[in-house]
Amino acid sequence: MVRVILCCVTICSMAIFTNISTAAVGQFEGQGDVGDACDIGIPGSASFDAAKNEYRITASGYNMWFNKDAFYFLYNKLDGDLVMVADINFVGKGKVPHRKAGWIVRQTLDKDSAFIGAIVHGDGLIALQWRPVKGGEMSDDLEILRTVKGFATIKLERHADNYTLSVAPDGKTFQIVGSVTMKLTDPVYAGLVVCSHDVNTAETAVFTNVKLEKQGVVNMKGRVLESTLETISVENGERKIVYRARQRFEAPNWTPDGKTLVFNSNGLIYTIPVEGGIPQLLDTGEAKKCNNDHGLSPDGKLLAVSSGHTDGRSRIYVLPITGGAARLVTPKAPSYWHGWSPDGKTLAYCAERNNEFDIYTIPVEGGEETRLTNTPGKDDGSDYTSDGKYIFFNSDRTGLMKIWRMNADGSDQQQITSDKDYADWFAHSSPDGKWLVFVSYDKSVKDHPENQDVVLRILPLSGGKPKILTNLFGGQGTINVPSWSPDSKHVAFVSYQLLPPK
Repeated sequence: MVRVILCCVTICSMAIFTNISTAAVGQFEGQGDVGDACDIGIPGSASFDAAKNEYRITASGYNMWFNKDAFYFLYNKLDGDLVMVADINFVGKGKVPHRKAGWIVRQTLDKDSAFIGAIVHGDGLIALQWRPVKGGEMSDDLEILRTVKGFATIKLERHADNYTLSVAPDGKTFQIVGSVTMKLTDPVYAGLVVCSHDVNTAETAVFTNVKLEKQGVVNMKGRVLESTLETISVENGERKIVYRARQRFEAPNWTPDGKTLVFNSNGLIYTIPVEGGIPQLLDTGEAKKCNNDHGLSPDGKLLAVSSGHTDGRSRIYVLPITGGAARLVTPKAPSYWHGWSPDGKTLAYCAERNNEFDIYTIPVEGGEETRLTNTPGKDDGSDYTSDGKYIFFNSDRTGLMKIWRMNADGSDQQQITSDKDYADWFAHSSPDGKWLVFVSYDKSVKDHPENQDVVLRILPLSGGKPKILTNLFGGQGTINVPSWSPDSKHVAFVSYQLLPPK
């Protein structure tokens, strides 16, 4: 019995569908089933209605997961940057909740090819899915946007090695779902896919308003940075775009009334309504070279900024949130603000003294600074808990940058995160004291540079392990400072893309 099963498996693995065709379907130059014959089951088909600009694909296929795939593919062989948009709708209730339809970019037509896809599932789940290397295991982003049922407009962008999935539940306003960097060598196969998630069942998906924009090969030196100010729900991971522009801006704070976000750009401080709009310049007096270490007092009346306007070395200043003259708090430099005690009396910050970066505190009115850490290594990102009892910070004293916690006086320093895959930075506890959010780089990344694949992670302070809130292209400037909404339901952050010049 065992021998028969093994024999069947061997035969199946060798039987590959060969009905890949160069017969064009609409704007796509090729079509066909990809995968082993026994994983396809029912041969697929595709049609195009030019009057409706509508593609209809019917396919079976065991799955697009693990280390091999089985699906039907409409594709073009392309180079360079791509923007792919379509309205996607399944026909009927379907048999398997995780039947799949969407856009993919694939290295080859092999069943185990490296690929990345923007996939709509039959149950309303929408996610990025990717296999980074040929024959490797699949990865995906969080299972989010389950509120989208039966219909969705999705957009998959390829800019250099970065891929971004956006979704418009209303068919008009796109919101970013996630972003991943993955190396695929030109040319690639890009197009529409359907997989029934069941060898013995064929499912149909309809694609309308299909747009495949070829932006060409763009040299990295010619790319333009686009920044996107976003908020994310800690309950379901849904992201909402507040503002985006082709310039660098960083590090949003949320005002205590929940109505406004504060961020820095080109040395200046700006405010913008949470609902979106046009950023307004905030008068910071002589402090015109502000970096991304800034934040509001608990009562929302004052703003702390870190500015190098005197000699290029960062010092901490305080000014009215309505704007005005900036008052110096830390004469010593460099000093970088990171936290404000809940009683409004003390600032916590990172400072370099005698070639060592440590955590310090100082009265808001100025005076002598107090050193809280003195262990060799870099300590940064200090922020108070909402009850004022503790300060969270990040430290590489054990070799890999991790999140630590200490009493507000610097005593009882304890490591909080310990997993070996990430380097963790800039932890901020929620106003209700339930969550800790922080940004994590791959463990191989040194310091906290810009333009990197990072994840926002969230840790329940009642106990448990960190979980990924979202994948994004960011790093320096994403979440350097406290950015929780006052109700502890959302976090503000900045993501980035490197786009072709218009």
